Amino acid sequence: MKVFIAGATGALGRQLVPRLVAGGHEVTGMTRSPSKQALLRELGAAPVLADALDPDAVAGVVAAAEPDVVVHQLTALSGSIDPRHLDRDFELTNRLRTEGTDHLLAAARAVGAHRFVAQSYAGWPFARTGGPVKTEDDPLDPSPAAGMRRTLAAIRHLEEAVTGAGWTEGVVLRYGGFYGPGTSLAPDGEHAEMIRRRRFPLVGKGGGVWSFVHIGDAADATVEAIEHGGRGIVNVVDDEPAAVADWLPAVAEALGARAPRHVPRVVARLLAGEAATVMMTEVRGASNAKAKRELGWQPRHPSWREGLREAVA
Repeated sequence: MKVFIAGATGALGRQLVPRLVAGGHEVTGMTRSPSKQALLRELGAAPVLADALDPDAVAGVVAAAEPDVVVHQLTALSGSIDPRHLDRDFELTNRLRTEGTDHLLAAARAVGAHRFVAQSYAGWPFARTGGPVKTEDDPLDPSPAAGMRRTLAAIRHLEEAVTGAGWTEGVVLRYGGFYGPGTSLAPDGEHAEMIRRRRFPLVGKGGGVWSFVHIGDAADATVEAIEHGGRGIVNVVDDEPAAVADWLPAVAEALGARAPRHVPRVVARLLAGEAATVMMTEVRGASNAKAKRELGWQPRHPSWREGLREAVA
């Protein structure tokens, strides 16, 4: 098939493009940076230049590529994220999830793309009630913490726009927290460095449940979605959602770092804000049963316990 990828030079895109090329697909990769065209060629994609927030530019490059499938992997998360100002630091990513999604959908519709695959997130958006592990049918948080409301609204927009596009197979992949090459949980990643410096504390009882996925496993699932995904939302996470109290000390040990500091919840709220405190103490994990059942996907790293140790070694 002809596959058009917006965001082809990100951590996932760098894993995804070679897999698609090896599978015999013709890949066009969109970037707004002329300096990244060479990387796309090295990965095996035909590079095109466009700003995702310019609807005419997006329409032009998609029309020229005439893809069967359009893949939306656009984010803008370079640099550190201040949890006290999550919505501020996600402002551009949120525009890519709203305006960028709309521009790509319009361009895909104009060329008759039969499938549209988009990146979403399973890390913290679920309602913070009920059991610790959620499926795709469970509701998102109706009252997110201050500082993350605009970001959740952007995620909702993307998911509703893609799955509601009746003219195509709209597939939304809710990825867990990435680890592995090019992510924040690689040996040189931002979060790994924070854990080494004991700047990633254990808050309260550390009851927030996180779901992870190795970046290579996420790319494998994305290939499956591109090739035969059906309309709907799919969680792409490993087999073992884990409380922060379990995974954070284990990762610190794997990094050869001292045990994380312990910070009471009330202190964390004052220092890092409510959003960060919620992530460490209240969020829910995600089930991957649907991905296994409908995509035929099996993670090569079924548990963060082994996968994260390998990734940060």
